[in-house]
Amino acid sequence: MRKIITSIILSALLLSCSKQEEVKPEETKGFELSNTMLKSTTFAKVEKKFIEDEYSFYGKISADKNKYIDIFPLVGGNVLSVNVELGDYVTKGQVLATIRSTELAEVQKDVSDSKTNLIVAENNLRVAKEMYAGKLNTEKDVLEAESEVKKAKDALRRSNDVSTVYNVKKGNIYSVISPINGYIVHKDINKDMELRSDRSENIFDVANTQNVWAIMNVNEADIDKITLGMKAQVSTLSYPDKVFYGQIDKIFKIIDPDTNAMQARVVLDNSQGLLIPDSKATIKVSKAENTTALAIPSKAVIFDDNRYFAVVYKSQTDIKVKELKILKQNSETTYVSEGLSEGESVVTNNQLFIYRALNN
Repeated sequence: MRKIITSIILSALLLSCSKQEEVKPEETKGFELSNTMLKSTTFAKVEKKFIEDEYSFYGKISADKNKYIDIFPLVGGNVLSVNVELGDYVTKGQVLATIRSTELAEVQKDVSDSKTNLIVAENNLRVAKEMYAGKLNTEKDVLEAESEVKKAKDALRRSNDVSTVYNVKKGNIYSVISPINGYIVHKDINKDMELRSDRSENIFDVANTQNVWAIMNVNEADIDKITLGMKAQVSTLSYPDKVFYGQIDKIFKIIDPDTNAMQARVVLDNSQGLLIPDSKATIKVSKAENTTALAIPSKAVIFDDNRYFAVVYKSQTDIKVKELKILKQNSETTYVSEGLSEGESVVTNNQLFIYRALNN
């Protein structure tokens, strides 16, 4: 009986040991990108592209000189009103200032005298024709009267042209008119000022800034790096995170002896009015080479321990860090010689978080 009990106990112990051997430890799961993180993560395909060289230059924003008008007073006199200030937007035909001027009285007198002279000449011609019909004068007299009428008409036309130039309406008030739409970028006139008729300085500058120029300074050593048509990206201190796009449309083949630099021009759309003339600018220009390489956005590249990496995504549970060998890099694109394959997807944001998680 005692042997039977001992046998049962031994059997139970053996069974217990075999069950413990069958229980396996729980496997450790790898990194998995959560659904929430996935929604805020962006990706880019590895593509083959022509390598682009990029160069940076400093310069400034300038108004389009082809749409930059100096306004001079055509008469002297007393300034009655100034209707605009620096920085104001004005439209074509808008009255910027008014001036009381005795010179306008002379213009109006010339018009009046020319009208009177024409009336007299036409009357003389009528009389000459009547006398000629009655054989009281000669054909020569009629021709002379017709000539006087022509002279009077020419004189009236000239007087009216002068009156139009001076924008004479009525009285002795001269109106300074804006010739274009644009902004007041210079003002040198105030109410109650006395303007000399022989004044040589302009009183307003109006600039149409629908388009503006980015004027870049190119050092002598960099002249061979720029060509017409190169793509350009312009940024300013006012809007450091905003990029304005254009291309080089003119290279001024003159070196300034003070700066030892040549200038080049980029035309930019400024319909939003964000680019202010004379503000400082950084201009990055680029041109494509004849060779291609695998390319990814530069924002996808991670620099750590003097090496370059990218996070390659296949699925939420298949994400790897790959080390890169870089051929060339600019602000927008990084060209890779080793580490990636065409068509792979790289993470372009949240990559630092994923990189650290995979390396822990």
